[in-house]
Amino acid sequence: MSSLAINSSVDLAIPEWLKKCLKESSTTSGAGEDDRRHSDTVLIGRAFEFAYQLHQGQYRKSGEPYIAHPVAVADLLRDLGGSAAMIAAGFLHDVVEDTEVTSQEIEERFGPEVRQLVEGVTKLSKINFTSKTESQAENFRRMFLAMAQDIRVIVVKLADRLHNMRTLQYMSEASRRRSAQETRDIFAPLANRLGIWRIKWELEDLAFKYLEPEAFRQMQEHVSEKRTAREEKLARATNMLQERLQQAGIQFQDISGRPKHLYSIYQKMHRQQKEFHEIYDLAALRIIVQTNEECYRALAVVHDAFRPIPGRFKDYIGLPKPNRYQSLHTGVIGLTGRPLEVQIRTIEMHHIAEYGIAAHWKYKETGGSSISHLTATDDKFTWLRQLLEWQTDLKDAQEYLDSVKDNLFEDDVYVFTPKGDVVPLSPGATTVDFAYRIHTEVGNHCSGARVNGRMVPLSTRLQNGDIVEVLTQKNCHPSLDWLNFARTSAAKYRIKQWYKRSRREENVARGRELLEKELGKTGFDSLLKSDAMQIVAEKCNYHSVDDLLAGLGYGEITLNLVLNRWREVAKGQQPASTVSPFIPKEPATSKALRDAPPTTSRSTDSPIFGVEGLVYYLAGCCTPIPGEPIIGVVTRGRGISIHRQGCHNLETVEYERLVPVRWNPGAENSGRPHTYPVDVQIEALDRVGVLKDILSRLSDQGINVRHAQVKTSAGQPALMDLGIDIRDRSQLEQVFVQIKKMSDILNIRRLGQIDE
Repeated sequence: MSSLAINSSVDLAIPEWLKKCLKESSTTSGAGEDDRRHSDTVLIGRAFEFAYQLHQGQYRKSGEPYIAHPVAVADLLRDLGGSAAMIAAGFLHDVVEDTEVTSQEIEERFGPEVRQLVEGVTKLSKINFTSKTESQAENFRRMFLAMAQDIRVIVVKLADRLHNMRTLQYMSEASRRRSAQETRDIFAPLANRLGIWRIKWELEDLAFKYLEPEAFRQMQEHVSEKRTAREEKLARATNMLQERLQQAGIQFQDISGRPKHLYSIYQKMHRQQKEFHEIYDLAALRIIVQTNEECYRALAVVHDAFRPIPGRFKDYIGLPKPNRYQSLHTGVIGLTGRPLEVQIRTIEMHHIAEYGIAAHWKYKETGGSSISHLTATDDKFTWLRQLLEWQTDLKDAQEYLDSVKDNLFEDDVYVFTPKGDVVPLSPGATTVDFAYRIHTEVGNHCSGARVNGRMVPLSTRLQNGDIVEVLTQKNCHPSLDWLNFARTSAAKYRIKQWYKRSRREENVARGRELLEKELGKTGFDSLLKSDAMQIVAEKCNYHSVDDLLAGLGYGEITLNLVLNRWREVAKGQQPASTVSPFIPKEPATSKALRDAPPTTSRSTDSPIFGVEGLVYYLAGCCTPIPGEPIIGVVTRGRGISIHRQGCHNLETVEYERLVPVRWNPGAENSGRPHTYPVDVQIEALDRVGVLKDILSRLSDQGINVRHAQVKTSAGQPALMDLGIDIRDRSQLEQVFVQIKKMSDILNIRRLGQIDE
């Protein structure tokens, strides 16, 4: 197939590089390096032609031929320096999902490398990030496993997502919002973790455009109004620095202004509670030099030309970010008396800042195709290895999702071991988090800690640059009190694990009792030893049946989930004409709730589905609010008590008394919005007016405070117990974010009989 034939048959804009590739692939090969290059060209040409044939007659929502999408994805991958296999996968990434072609046929035609990439992207395409917690966690596990096998899988997926976001205007409103939310929550942070900033910024701005269109439009107008004046100021500063650097004999490749992206400006306004006119550093000057030494010499020139702002210097060369980003950042007072950010980096650092992990392929002297295969064993992906390690450890879906957010979506705090090794931790991490990050046994036997040479409590929150030494003793073990201040999900999980192992026999017995009560005693011992029950354990992410029983006894997994998995396995092994005596009958309430229409089509004013026509009340022990998973308990004479799932009071409740329920999101539209009582405890520095400032912040958000109690003691932080009225979990999380921004706040947590 020739490029001429393609152009004449459909209205398709083919990039010049692809036209050249198609032409060269039809010529005879040379030898050596030319032969390898020709082989790559042939692979790309054949992949395009195959995709073109398979997608013929298919069209996108925009009306253009579907093949335009794979071409755009391949073009993005080529710009990132992707190998021939990556570019071929860009052409073929939709054929397994959208046509009759199988993965085996892909391998036969294009080799195992292309098949692996196409298979990985196909699996990611089936992920629905708006699903329930358990399903969402499983999708995350699949995605990180695919990334671990070959990191290029997610790069192909990012290119696919970027082009889809660029053409999102042709989709329905619901589809636009869903894709934009997925992009903001998952794919933009992934691009950041991989260091591919040019994709991260564009994904964030496109998601911003569809999720908050009015705010996006206002940002566009604000930035456009002051662009000319801003460019003039940057030009003056640039000319001055060019002269100063030349006088100092520093060879620079480029000095240019870099405007901040719309979403980053919007985030800064909200983070600092400022209006647009109060944000001064809307652009930064970037200086690109030849060597690391020249970076620091250029910094001295900048500080000599402009007055530096205290506390605004960051050395990411000496202490790179986890995504390998390196640069010197300094804030100075510009020529007009306003703050100006200056970034200084080498050419190689600039390539990595723009292309991230893709810089491995784009800027290696040996060429991209020979060094393109990177896996989780590479030392650049410690965060990915941590997530893979937790896949087998964290059985609880919400805990796993929390660990993902801790490691994927937050900036790190960098501390040092006594030997000088750098350890990245989540913001707010304590010495206990540090101990468990070093090793599980170090955390389990931790007896104390020194920070910067001084003995400190284990609850001490670590800051950038701290040197941390953990003291251990063989007879020491974790305390449940550590759960109150441990920040990372990994540390909390290890603490709970220690207690579970120390009471394993008790937990196994309790789990056995719960399951036996539901399935019956007859033949129960044989059932536990059967292959079918082993399959159930594996489906619940446990290695053995005893592990499953221990998890059930501890409350790590619910009885309802185990029974559902058992039904699936037992029904699959029974002939259609028979029913296993060990298949428990599904409760009528559970079946009715499962078979109910989607929540958007239910018309009821009740805030909770599953209790229609019944007397119910919200349990005071855990005070559930909309947005949280809940469960109902049939009480004696008081109706149904609604608890948060995981509430400690549920541990002694018989299974027969549990009623499946869920929040009704449509109830808020039926009249005055409901509010729900929530008790929180705030730990703050004891100063005059701190409570007043907190109450003022709550008042600004329209939060009603029902009661407030303050406890103080000499030399100790103040403890404030507040009772507030909240609409849903989203509003509560926003309250926590706003309170934590206050400089005097040490900690804020929700009270109730449940592990937060």
